[in-house]
This record gives sequence, C-alpha cells and structure tokens, in this order.
Amino acid sequence: MRAQNWVADVGSDNAAYLATRSRTAVLASEYRPRDLGDGRVGYDERSLGAARELSEEEEGAITDDGEGLRVWIGDDAFDLVEQG
Repeated sequence: MRAQNWVADVGSDNAAYLATRSRTAVLASEYRPRDLGDGRVGYDERSLGAARELSEEEEGAITDDGEGLRVWIGDDAFDLVEQG
C-alpha cells in the first residue's frame, strides 16, 4: 500500500511557519508538516491527522468539506492536493 501525501501552495512565509512554529511543529517529527520549498507545505497521513486535531481558530487547522481538503492560516484557506 502506497503512502498518501498532500501538498498545498501556501507561500514561503506560511510554509516556514507551519513547519517550524505552528502547534504541530513541536510534535515528534513524524507528526509535523514539512516545508517543501517554493512556498509549498507537505503532509503525510500522520502529520495531516495531527493537524486535524487543531481547533478551527488555530493556525494550520485542516478542514474537509464541500470545498475540499484545506489548510487555514488566518482567514486564508489553501487547497491540499493529494500527491499519490
């Protein structure tokens, strides 16, 4: 079974923030989002699960609704796209 990964284009400052200063960034490495460079942030199944535990008011919260899977930073939502 192949691991699932998701990527969002959030901008370089937001990618760095999510990977190093968000609440999930202080967890064990397997639960942290990764700054992929070029303004992209990546999640695997474990890091996505950890981010789903954040409340909607927290930076890096994940929602999955009619708009699709998204990561939130402030009032901005960024689409997460599955990368096989």
